[in-house]
Amino acid sequence: MVEVNVKMAIKLFKPEIVDSFLPVQHSPLMEMLMEIMGLHIPGTAFINPGTALRDALTRVAGRRITQITTLGPSPLLLGEMLDERSFVNGIVGLLATGGSTNHTMHLVAIARAAGIRLSWDDFSDLSAVVPLLARVYPNGSADVNHFHAAGGLGFIIRELLDAGLLHEDVGTIMGPGLRAYTREPWLDNGVLAWREVPVVSPDDSIVRPVRQPFSADGGLKLVQGNLGRAVLKTSAVPGDRYSIEAPAAVFDSQEAVDQAFIAGRLDRDVIVVVRFQGPRASGMPELHRLVTPLGILQDKGYQVALVNDGRMSGSSGKVPAAIHLSPECLTGGPLAKLRDGDLVRLDAQAGKLEALVAETDWNTRTPAQADLSGNAYGWGRELFDLFRQYARTAEEGGSALL
Repeated sequence: MVEVNVKMAIKLFKPEIVDSFLPVQHSPLMEMLMEIMGLHIPGTAFINPGTALRDALTRVAGRRITQITTLGPSPLLLGEMLDERSFVNGIVGLLATGGSTNHTMHLVAIARAAGIRLSWDDFSDLSAVVPLLARVYPNGSADVNHFHAAGGLGFIIRELLDAGLLHEDVGTIMGPGLRAYTREPWLDNGVLAWREVPVVSPDDSIVRPVRQPFSADGGLKLVQGNLGRAVLKTSAVPGDRYSIEAPAAVFDSQEAVDQAFIAGRLDRDVIVVVRFQGPRASGMPELHRLVTPLGILQDKGYQVALVNDGRMSGSSGKVPAAIHLSPECLTGGPLAKLRDGDLVRLDAQAGKLEALVAETDWNTRTPAQADLSGNAYGWGRELFDLFRQYARTAEEGGSALL
């Protein structure tokens, strides 16, 4: 197979068709990473649409795009601007803000396209030294508007730069150096200008400096063992729930979990396992709805956790969830050997995820199979069948082999 190198591929496209530079509203968490990687006009990630400030920023972005195209006075190719330092900055920003676990796949996939190899070991190693500086849902009650008002991304970037936790010597769409992203835009008598963000956060219950973090680490753990490798977001999970050992309840769909919950079959200490949800099996649908029934069980006093080879957003919440398990069941992942009632240990602090089954028994088990014919039709699934057949593991970004 031939892998696409984005530094070559981007040269085939006109930069003006790439809307990454525009200050528009996509996923708030992705907007945050785009800015900390230098792909936005500074301070634009959380400026609401329909405001005079947003309109002014859009005009500036439009002018900047015309300057950095191949026909402009300062041509800048995305593939030449981004390097290893840019991706490290993206991971650091993700960890410092408690961002979405989805980006443990997105950043990996983007980096692979650029010929850069990231693994979950990199995320976990950085998480051990990057402090958590923001409390935004689901790590807290604040939303992104509260976050922005409390100092926002400019405050976070300045704190991380001053602490030596970000690479300052990177390329950005504004030119060399990330320090320009420590400023915030404002309208000075109707004219767009930038000013330094506050030295002290207006609300330290939402945003804090490096010297006073919410947590000394970024709250993202790699867990691994005889069930494979998975990521677990601990920043929203109380410390007394980092470790759980309980019998497994194994399912092949979210709907089956719902039925078992309604029937009361999960009213016990349990590790719920949902398998055949990986990139090749189903394209990795969002499994966030599992949080509600498992959260109810946990509130009843049961020890509860979730393990799956599918995808969940950063809103994985208070229930310990080992997700994106790789390799997935459909490609021979060991999770397919797990059976109802097997004792499973999930320990975030020790980095362990393992079935407590005798090795001789485990090695002779035949992996389960599932009827996945329903994944091939409806909701446009037919269009993506080829991509699913050649998808990489979640740890490799879930992107298709080319």
